[in-house]
Order: sequence, then C-alpha cells, then structure tokens
Amino acid sequence: MKSLLPLVIGWRFYRARQSNGFIGFISFASTAGIALGVAVLILVLSAMNGFERELEQRLLGVVAHGELLSVNEPLHDWQGIAETAKSMPEIVATAPFIKMQGLVQKPGGFQGLELNGIEAELEKEVSTIDEFMPAQAWASLSTHSNNIVVGRSLLDKLGLKVGDTLSMYTPDMGQTNKLTAAKSHRFVVAGVYDLGGEIESTQAYVSLPYLAEVLKLPVGSVTGLRITVNKVFSAPRITRDLGYAQNQYLHLNNWTRSQGHLYQDIQLVRMVMYLVLALVIAVACFNIVSTLVMAVRDKSAEIAILMTMGLKRAQVMAIFIMQGALNGALGCTIGAAIGVTLALNLSAFANAVEQFFGIKLLESDIYFIDFLPSQLQQQDVLVVVGMGFVMSLLATIYPAYKATKIAPATALAGR
Repeated sequence: MKSLLPLVIGWRFYRARQSNGFIGFISFASTAGIALGVAVLILVLSAMNGFERELEQRLLGVVAHGELLSVNEPLHDWQGIAETAKSMPEIVATAPFIKMQGLVQKPGGFQGLELNGIEAELEKEVSTIDEFMPAQAWASLSTHSNNIVVGRSLLDKLGLKVGDTLSMYTPDMGQTNKLTAAKSHRFVVAGVYDLGGEIESTQAYVSLPYLAEVLKLPVGSVTGLRITVNKVFSAPRITRDLGYAQNQYLHLNNWTRSQGHLYQDIQLVRMVMYLVLALVIAVACFNIVSTLVMAVRDKSAEIAILMTMGLKRAQVMAIFIMQGALNGALGCTIGAAIGVTLALNLSAFANAVEQFFGIKLLESDIYFIDFLPSQLQQQDVLVVVGMGFVMSLLATIYPAYKATKIAPATALAGR
C-alpha cells in the first residue's frame, strides 16, 4: 500500500486542481490539445490508408502490373512467353494486347487516345476493368467487330453517346517511313466504363482480333503481353526477370513508371502530416509543463508537510508524474475515441459535407476516385496513442523534478 501512496496522492491532486481556476484552464487546454492532435492524426492516417487501398484495388486492378512490349516487330510467340511466365510462381496471370495511339476530334480541338485491343476472357485474368462497365459492353469486346468501349469522361468531352460513331486518326507511314497522310478509323461506341482519373479520358478498349486486322499484323501476333503479380511492389523485378529470359528485344514497363507518382504522393503527404500533427501534440504537451509548474507552486506547502512526514523525494516526483500522466492519458483516450469514430465514418461524413455545401471534394476526372476513402488500422491507433502518452510523460519530468527540490522549512515558513 505504501508503494501506491504517491499514485493516490497524485490522483487527489489531479482532482483538486479545479480549485485553482487558472491551473484548471491550462490543464484543460493541454488535454484538449492532445486529444485534437491524436484525433486528427488517426483520421489523416486512415485517409492515407484508404487512398493506398483504392490505389491497389481500383487503379492497380486495371493498370497492368507489368508489360512486355515489342520493339522492332510484333510478338509472334506470345504464347511461349506466357508459358515461361507460368513457371514463375510470383506471376498470377498473363494476357496479350495490341496498342494503337491516335487522335479523336472533340469540340475545340483534338484529344489523344490509346486503344487497347484485348482478348476479353484472358483480360479478365489480369484486369478488373470489366467490373467498371456494363455486362453488355464487356460482351461486345468478345465479338470481331469495330465496337469500342470508352471512359465516361472522354465520352462527355467528345459529346457522344452509346451507339454513336467515333472517328480516330492515326499517322500513315509509307514505305519511306515518312508521314504521308492521316488514316481514319471508325468505331461504334458500344459502352462506357466508369473508373475515374486520367485513364478514363485517355484509354479505350476494342476487340484484339479486330485491331490486329486494322493494323495488318500477322495472324497470332500482338504488340505486348500483360502480367499480374501476387505482390505489386515486386512488379519491376519480376517483369525484368521475365523479359531477360526472352530472345527477342522487348521494352519492359511496370506500374511504378506510369502510376508510381500517385503512391509516392500519398507517402509524402502521410509523412508530412505525421510530422506536423506530432508537433501539434508536442505543443499541447508543453501545456502540461506549465500546468505542473503552477501546481508545484500551488501545492508547495502540502509537499513540505508530506516530506516532513517521511515521504521520499522519488515519491514526490512520482506524484506529479502521475498527475501529468493522467492529463496525457485522458487526452489520448478522448482523441482516440473521436479519431476512430470519424475514421470509421469518414466517407459518409465527407458525402454529407458535399451535399450540404454543394461542392465536390474530389473530381473523378482529376483523381482516380471521386470519394474520400478511409481504412482504419489498429496499428496506427496504437502508435499514435502511444506516442501521445510518451510525449506527455516526458513533459512531466522537469516540473516533477523541481518539486523534489522544495525545502520543507522554507515552504512552511512562507505559508
């Protein structure tokens, strides 16, 4: 029981601090500051986790993890490369594709467009693009026809609708490899996909056999092979290993080249916000120093009486550490409760704000999503709460140490 005495006294001092209104206000400010910092930090980390999840599940579900592209001539034996890929346990699936780039006319100018010729059944193994379009639109890509599926934002820019004809212009290279004229290709818009981001306005899908016929490729030839891997961050290495195993010159590409900047931006924002909000918590902890310094002066006579009754200096120090720790624990608990609640309902809260103010926080034609995602992770909550509590404990050391330097005779004589 004697070992618990400093904790009991610290608890009583903590409860009695309200007798001094100014000290009580500073104590409340420190608790509120810690709670605010912890809550906002948990909320921001959850939002960053949500963006990472959407990047991996939505964008990287559509974008190829890795690509092997022909350089001087089409891939004549893509099936052989696919068989080699099957022997690599890290590669989940492969699918051939043909690419063609050109221009489509829109009001006021032209818009660049990249056509992807795909085999619908094989494409489903490496991409989730079929989940972002109607079933009939996806089925239209299985037919040997000039059907095309374009992104929603591109369709709006072109002022077209499903069933209209889309004209695409590509350069026509003569035998001298000089640009002679622009060739026009007509496609029928069979459907649209809603993915968001830049991809939606720059890429479209057509049947692979039809595009091979348009480009006059040899039978069975394609321009590249897509691969999907089990670990997306290993894609550069796996693509390189597969490409180096081939006898044909190939251009190797992976998602980190085309979409890696999004992941880097998310990590940069996460790091900056972590530092900024950690400093907010640190500033709030400085208020604990102020609270305890004033509490030591306010309770100097009581401390002197306790010391004359045999209380050791280490126990006196423990009293004020206990008092400051209670401030930190209360702030971290309140902040964690608020942060977890907001993080679990962030998407609904953001949607309510958009409806109330009539604004759009995220535009789908700029970002790859049009909503504010959130993914709460237990590890983040524990790290943030632990950091806040440790910082509040560190803030108690100096004022608690100063309490042990009180001379009982001087303090009682002054009283």
